[in-house]
Formats: sequence, C-alpha cells, structure tokens
Amino acid sequence: MIKNLTKKFLGWIMGWIAAVASLGQGVPIQIQHVAGSIHILEGRGGNIAVSVGEDGLLIVDTQFAELAPQIEQALDSLDKGSLQYVLNTHWHGDHTGGNAHFGAKATVIAHEKVRQRLSEKSNTPDKALPVITFRESSSLFFNGEEIRMLHLGPGHTDGDAIIWFTQSNVIHMGDQFFNGRFPYIDLESGGQAEGYLKNVQAVLNHLPEEAKIVPGHGKLATRSDLESFETMMTESLNTVRQSISLNKSLDQIKASKPMEDYKAWGTGFINTSRWLEILYNSLTSITNR
Repeated sequence: MIKNLTKKFLGWIMGWIAAVASLGQGVPIQIQHVAGSIHILEGRGGNIAVSVGEDGLLIVDTQFAELAPQIEQALDSLDKGSLQYVLNTHWHGDHTGGNAHFGAKATVIAHEKVRQRLSEKSNTPDKALPVITFRESSSLFFNGEEIRMLHLGPGHTDGDAIIWFTQSNVIHMGDQFFNGRFPYIDLESGGQAEGYLKNVQAVLNHLPEEAKIVPGHGKLATRSDLESFETMMTESLNTVRQSISLNKSLDQIKASKPMEDYKAWGTGFINTSRWLEILYNSLTSITNR
C-alpha cells in the first residue's frame, strides 16, 4: 500500500513539473549577486548559481528546457565569456531540463546516480547526460577558486550534490534545502527523510562563517535560515516517529494536526498533508525492511 501511495504521489509531482514547464515561455529571469564571482538566476524551477570570471561561465543546474533562451540571455548579460561547465545538484527535470541545450556547449558534471537516472529516461538526449561523474566528492578549479562537489548520502534523492564555492563562500544545496518550505523527498529515487536531516546537519556542522546559502527553492539564505529548517525537520521527524511507535495510522496523524506551528511552511507545492505522507512513508519503509 505504501509503495502504491508513493508511486501515486510521484506521479503527481511529475505532473506538476510538466505543468510548470509548459508555462516556461515569457518567464522573467531575475539576477542577484551573491558574493565574489557568484550570482543567482531565479526563474521557474530550481535556483541556478553562476560563476563569472576570467575562465568564463559555470552554472549549477539548468531549470526547465523551455527556459533555456531566457537563461541564455541572462548569462550574456553577466558576461560575454563562453559557458564551460554545468554542475547538476540532482536529476529532477526542474534542475536538469536545460541540460541538453547547455550540454551542447559545455561539460556536464554530476553524481553518478544523476547520469544513471537520466539515462533510464527514454527521452533523455545524450547531450543532457553528465560526461564526468563522481561517487563521493570531486573538485573543479575555476575562476580563481576551488569548487567542491560533495555527496553526503541519500537525502532528497540518492544522487544529491552540495556545491561549495570555497573562495566566494557560497554553498548551493540543491533540493537538500527548501528555504521556508516543506521539502519534497523523492523516495522512489532513493531519498530518505532521516538521511535528508543528517545531510542538513552535516552542512551546518561544517558551514563556514558568514557563508551564503543557495537553496534549491526559495530565497538566498543564511545560517539562521538553515538552522530554522533543521529545527523544522527534527521536530517533524520526531513527531511522526513517535506517532508510528504508538501505532497511529497516517490518517490519525494528520487528524491530530501536529504541524500547526509550521502552517506557513505548507504554502508551497508540498502542503502539510503531503509532508506528513512523505515522512510517514519514509519512516515506515525503513521500519519494514
């Protein structure tokens, strides 16, 4: 039953992504300087980080395919240098949809699971696939700084990467962080709620002073924002875990309205009901192994 519910929810998410992608034409791309050589592009889909400098351009994630022309214009406004690298934080279409466009002119790098999962999609063009992959970590030296790509373990998916621009002191967390919102955890792609929290805590334990944090979705963040997110995750998991230990069903957990203090966090595409479903399904699947 849990597996069927998860597949049904995954279908809803994929439908939502497709619907959002269809609205891509005419979407304005907002540009914000973060620190050092790093900028953010906000459009529709996952936030894009851009490194601008003497070596050219590097981007983290590519949003939807339909947005590629607007993203291209935004990049041209930042620098006339050529795009050299594309880094993917994970495989979802709102972060890799533009890979085919930008992969035709730049080298795509990602965790090995990203290539695997994109390859398993029958309609994925070869140009959209990462040509360089890593298992645990990798580094790229570009525009005067080391850019570290770190895989901390299954969380949002089983192939997430944290991107750390070491000199600019900027960290792109991909969908390992939704600023001020309940996150989506893709259980069908190897994601785990407990692993997600552990990854957030690992970033906090090693977060450099005054670092700027680019979330997968939401506004540019600080340590305080990530700490609030970690608190929400911890309280959510503890609440659902305790309810499961008392043999409460998912419907009973929802009826008790345990997330009232975080009502505002459920205004995105993951509402409170779906957030509780994700946690319940993740925790019960681990318990039943």
